[in-house]
Amino acid sequence: MFSAIFPQDTNQGETAKRRRFRPFHLAFQSDGDNVAPRPKPCEARVKEEECFFPHGANGRFGRFYKESAHMALVKTFHLHLVSDATGETISSVVRACLVQFENVTTEEHHWFLVRSEAQIARVIERAAKERGVVLFTLVNPKLRKALEEGCQKWKLPCIPVLDPVMGALRGYLGIESQDQPGRQHALDEKYYQRIDAMNFALLHDDGQHVENLENADIVLIGVSRTTKTPTCIYLANRGLRAANLPIVPGSPLFAAVEKAERPLVVGLTMDPSRLAEARQTRVPEQSGVSDYADFETVREEVLQARRVFTKHGWPVIDVTRRSVEETASAIFQLYAERQKSGAHA
Repeated sequence: MFSAIFPQDTNQGETAKRRRFRPFHLAFQSDGDNVAPRPKPCEARVKEEECFFPHGANGRFGRFYKESAHMALVKTFHLHLVSDATGETISSVVRACLVQFENVTTEEHHWFLVRSEAQIARVIERAAKERGVVLFTLVNPKLRKALEEGCQKWKLPCIPVLDPVMGALRGYLGIESQDQPGRQHALDEKYYQRIDAMNFALLHDDGQHVENLENADIVLIGVSRTTKTPTCIYLANRGLRAANLPIVPGSPLFAAVEKAERPLVVGLTMDPSRLAEARQTRVPEQSGVSDYADFETVREEVLQARRVFTKHGWPVIDVTRRSVEETASAIFQLYAERQKSGAHA
């Protein structure tokens, strides 16, 4: 005799899609030559050794904790994020992972700057009451052990987020890590470089102080509402000096940009229909500009910008379906290639 958890309904119709997933506890008993399943609802608490899942690696049954049977019924769960620094790393990892799961929401509990056993005790006490998944980035071995033992006591999943990466790097480099919390936030040269780049982006936003463009690393050019400003801020947070200029119909264009030799100039464009929609939300701020969100006007602006980009041979990025982060990543790649080619020139 063996036990398994299966979906209650395997129909593919709309009715089945609207039903919530309910696990069933199937007990298979042999009666002579006949083997028949006897379905009954899986109870809230099942023994760990009886709890299996049919979608394990390579199609085999993977053993789950008894909470898994209960978790299959819910789409909201508690998530405890534990860090000995600002929590920026673990928060970014969690966001990147959770977007891959549909219809799942979390109640996040943030435990940042955790650097004592008393703080670990409070984390475990709360996690035991608000049961869920515990993810951590702790470099202190004593604190790690306390958290892992506490989670083991209460049967809570406990995941060291950076361990696979750190282990692989230690093996490849053949040296041990320093294990000092918050080292990525040290007030070093790179930190002050980011602060300087942020100030530069704010001072050179929307065509301001074009006389200083020679000091920029990157210059973004595009019509209104093509995400120039937020992209410059993101680039600055990564340490690059970024300025941006708008393409305004009827105004003299880019004399300062044409003179600047140092910065990488990148044109940003967008689908006219999407751009018109984006501008529509800004129309109240554009009093006196009645055609600001007009589709034909927008289309002509985009075409004019394309001509300018082509004339000067500037690379162009279509931001229609790109987030600011994705646009910035494409710019980083262009900048790195330019730096590499300049170094070998």
